[in-house]
Amino acid sequence: MASYAISHAEQMDAIYRWQQPIYDATRKYYLFGRDGLIEALALDRGGNVLEIGCGTGRNLSLVARRWPRARLHGLDISEAMLEVARAKLLRRATLAAGDACRFDPQALLGQPRFDRVMVSYALSMIPDWQAALAQAMDVLGPEGQLHIVDFGPCDGLPAPLRRLLYGWLARFHVTPRLDLGALIGHLARERGLAVEAKRGPLGYYQSFRVGRHVLTHN
Repeated sequence: MASYAISHAEQMDAIYRWQQPIYDATRKYYLFGRDGLIEALALDRGGNVLEIGCGTGRNLSLVARRWPRARLHGLDISEAMLEVARAKLLRRATLAAGDACRFDPQALLGQPRFDRVMVSYALSMIPDWQAALAQAMDVLGPEGQLHIVDFGPCDGLPAPLRRLLYGWLARFHVTPRLDLGALIGHLARERGLAVEAKRGPLGYYQSFRVGRHVLTHN
């Protein structure tokens, strides 16, 4: 693993070690769009699901409830967060510690490709988020879909409030990726994939669905 990834892992553990008991309870008030992402997975017939940056396992536990035939996998760089996820999911999911920018899915998770890949509010915390995004697309199966939700430009908020929000997020090493949509489009075109993009109220969050058979929106 690259040296920066080791320091990033240590940084994430330092941030989340003390937040474990309150993480899920507090994030529900400002990490919007996650439940819509889970609903859009459309896994009535089951399939292999990978969440990159699975954190406490909150999303995977909801996927298990909503799509009980899905086979769950999670990857996170923080062992502190994985401790919580393992306790929450028990044997329901295959979980592994790894770098989102470069990982061997077969070696870590026992699957070479996935029917659905989720990335929920993780790209804004990954230093080399561009590499992580490319990796997420490259582990999709032939008919797989990548589902992403993360902070948006918040351009519907008054400028002082937006600056306050961004400053507060920076304290947790969170940086909204304002060119996320452009890079998703570029990487998807290189791979022959289509993109469906949605914008949350006031531009607070942005969500994307990437795959061979999705609707495209301008």
